[in-house]
Amino acid sequence: MFNQRVVKREGHQGDQAVVPEVVRRSRYPCRLTMYGDAPDVEVSIEEFETFALDRLQVLRAIEDAQLRAKGEDDMRKRISEALEKHMPSHTNRSKLPPRQLVGERRKDHVSHFILRLAFSRTEELRGWFLRYECALLKHRFQNADLAEKQELLSSAQLRLAHLSPADRDAKLGSASGFYAAQEQLFEVDFERVLDLVGRSQVVLRAGRAFVPQSEVAALLIHEFRHSLTQALAVCAKALPQMGEDERLLPLLQNLSNQTARSEYQSTGAAGAVTAESVPGLSDSFPLCMQHLHSQLARDRHLRHGGRMQLGLFLKGIGLGLQDALVFWRRAFSAMTDDQFQKGYAYNIRHNYGMEGKRADYTPYSCHRVIMSNPPGPGDHHGCPFRHFSAERLRAALHKDSLPDAEVREVADLAQAGHYQVACTRHLELRLHHRRQQTQQQPDADIRLSAVTSPNQYFDLCLGCTKPTHASATDTTTAAAILGGAPKSTTAIY
Repeated sequence: MFNQRVVKREGHQGDQAVVPEVVRRSRYPCRLTMYGDAPDVEVSIEEFETFALDRLQVLRAIEDAQLRAKGEDDMRKRISEALEKHMPSHTNRSKLPPRQLVGERRKDHVSHFILRLAFSRTEELRGWFLRYECALLKHRFQNADLAEKQELLSSAQLRLAHLSPADRDAKLGSASGFYAAQEQLFEVDFERVLDLVGRSQVVLRAGRAFVPQSEVAALLIHEFRHSLTQALAVCAKALPQMGEDERLLPLLQNLSNQTARSEYQSTGAAGAVTAESVPGLSDSFPLCMQHLHSQLARDRHLRHGGRMQLGLFLKGIGLGLQDALVFWRRAFSAMTDDQFQKGYAYNIRHNYGMEGKRADYTPYSCHRVIMSNPPGPGDHHGCPFRHFSAERLRAALHKDSLPDAEVREVADLAQAGHYQVACTRHLELRLHHRRQQTQQQPDADIRLSAVTSPNQYFDLCLGCTKPTHASATDTTTAAAILGGAPKSTTAIY
């Protein structure tokens, strides 16, 4: 893979005139693809870094748009802007030179397979990559012209059974009126269009769904999701065989660490954290950790779910094992030393990789906190923006001295199911009021990309990490993120 075919560049005068022919003869005749075949080209380390990071920026922008966009139009606009900035892709009808068109598509093709490798390591990473690659293909398909759509559908081999007028009347009967009279219908197993079924966009009969031409994108995305899921599983099995490549594996690992859903890499904003310094830092904790910390102080105990969530968070901000043992022993002051050693010390050491299988556990992401089992009676783990009642959440927000209007704004976001956006807005408002109190740009509004980790929230709130604007751009250079790899040539696969 990655043995680049050279596309001959005609003279500048003739480029525009022969664009369709030259591009059709290349390995990238269409800008839409299902990424069925791995690229057989060579790429330099510089291209490897740049291509992968640019695509990652696009996927992160899609995630941010889905969390923060105000409606479908706003989401499409945000995604289109990110694509134009990081991965432009023009049609064959554009006036661009053929080499530029082919170069755009080569970058798209290669970058997908780089990230496919990078994000195959864990189930969580595979799920994140799968979700936003599907969203990217859906966006591109919806914004493509008719010829591009037809070409992709033809190449995808969707195995669609076209419904004739006679079959339409026989199988649908009066339900035929659900669709426009002249609209072409396809009959498929309902499992292939669960999204349409959930939105009541299709008629069901005996386990079969009748999909209109206007909704065929759902079938395309289903096939893409299925094939990419299988491909990621294959990549995951192949990764151990790449362990001997001292250049490639670190690059792939660092790439996957940049995603919002992977483990957040703390900036060490708090410096050396001790058992004594934790209470003083709690003012910069996110609401979930403030709640756990206050309940621990009140009850002198936390159940397992709360201990794991708070304990790994404290580990992530810099609390070492010995200080963690001191912190938790003081917190559980109602029990004897023997009870603590027998019932809790082992689990604390286990979280630090010093017992059992010696796995080095990492702090929970927002996604994991939100999707955890809801707290029952006596439990305090979870996400307040999801698991608190509306009244209880408003009371917690009022403790930050936020005005009523701002409390309503945050609570309404949570009520609408935008838990991470609500948490992010809470942080934005807290930082804004801090600036007002210190007279540092008191009138400047603060807008952040969606917070994806309690530890990220802490770093930002502590003021030692510069906010990232909502455009989801990342000013970090490729060399810095990927470890400053030397410029050379590598082959993937």
